Amino acid sequence: MRLSLILLFAVLPTATPLVAQPAPSNELEQLARDILEEMVGINTAHSEGSTLELARAMERRFLAAGFPREDVEVTQVAEREGNVLVRLRGRSQDRKPIMAMAHIDVVEADPEDWTLPPFELIEQDGTFYGRGVADDKDEAAAYAAIMIRMKQEGFTPDRDIVVALTADEEGGGHNGIAWLLANRPEWMDVAYALNEGGGGVVVDGRKIANSVQASEKKFLNFTVEATNPGGHSSRPRPDNAIYELSKALTRIGEYRFPVNLNEVTTAFFTRSADFQDDPRMADAMGRLVADQADQDAVRTLEFDSRYNAMMRTTCVATLLEGGHASNALPQRATANVNCRILPDESPEDVLAQLRRAVGDAEGVVVTMDGNATNSPPSPLTPEVLAPVDALTEEMWPGVPVVPTMSTGATDALYLRNAGIPVYGVSGMFFGDSFAHGMNERIPVQAFYEGVAFLDRLVRTLSSRSVS
Repeated sequence: MRLSLILLFAVLPTATPLVAQPAPSNELEQLARDILEEMVGINTAHSEGSTLELARAMERRFLAAGFPREDVEVTQVAEREGNVLVRLRGRSQDRKPIMAMAHIDVVEADPEDWTLPPFELIEQDGTFYGRGVADDKDEAAAYAAIMIRMKQEGFTPDRDIVVALTADEEGGGHNGIAWLLANRPEWMDVAYALNEGGGGVVVDGRKIANSVQASEKKFLNFTVEATNPGGHSSRPRPDNAIYELSKALTRIGEYRFPVNLNEVTTAFFTRSADFQDDPRMADAMGRLVADQADQDAVRTLEFDSRYNAMMRTTCVATLLEGGHASNALPQRATANVNCRILPDESPEDVLAQLRRAVGDAEGVVVTMDGNATNSPPSPLTPEVLAPVDALTEEMWPGVPVVPTMSTGATDALYLRNAGIPVYGVSGMFFGDSFAHGMNERIPVQAFYEGVAFLDRLVRTLSSRSVS
């Protein structure tokens, strides 16, 4: 699931002037476009689609490009769900491989809700439309094309390169990365992985940052429940379960978890301060990095929901249920509270803080639903960031690289939990893509630029010159 740092909102116009269509400038870009078209044309939503069908289609392409049978594998994880893996062997077996990963499943797309066919790549007025063009078939197509072109060219990296195109990141119960870690450890023994989660940030049509996702929050639900004996509605009592639950939720809504920056979010605020249009925001970011206890800086930044979520754990009520009859006092009222927990904070501590926030609300109990998958931040190593910095400066002079923490979740959490660093980076610059929504889209030129960026990045990271 891709979440943009900064979103631009636009509507699809009913009539637009003709715009020159950006054309592929080389064989790699043409191949990437062809693969994207094939991928979008295969429905991989969980209800009726098949990631296994797409995995088989990519397997055919890899074998046709000359990859040996032992370096290509499709793994079936459920009836219609599958992954495909491909390895380009390098000169040295002393260095662990690097991995590029992308999920090939998509969220549901009802054609009746779209004005364009969701499972067909439409190129119109300089824009690609189709389910998955932004999340995450764009990167899947890029990596597939890069591997095929390197094989066709006879390119031999210094270390192995593994590409994993996987199932069920968006849901469905058979997560491809988790399955591979458990069942194909020989493929997953890598130094680090490239993934979704980062990308170019665009504001008012300007490229302002190339973000690298090196951390993400943990996801966990809590149940807040109020109970009492109830009774007939004609004889109200002061300890009504719905009122007590409302009181508890109001207190949770007003509660602010402590600010707690890590290496990644410290770098995010440090670098983001340099391109803020609002001097107050830039000043607050600088003061926050210097002193996390600076409450004036915190108050300035927390008005922006993105920055607030980067600074601290957040919890929010998302579901509500109460009562059993219209003429009876409620005996039970329940709410789901969804928390996005900082990577270095524990669910147990969040539970304790929620209970303290609820305080003396009568008959209210807060419990934890399961547990959160650990996802420690990936180190900001120069081996990865230095090439990203250099390539970004070459392709988009003056655009800074900004490490970031996703406030949502990606497949990276499974690898990070297994001790494998993951870096979300794409070099694709666009604003709101309407991912998960109607008429999902990305600019054609952004796709081609991202393909070129990822091609150069993978070649650089797999060479012996990276230090």
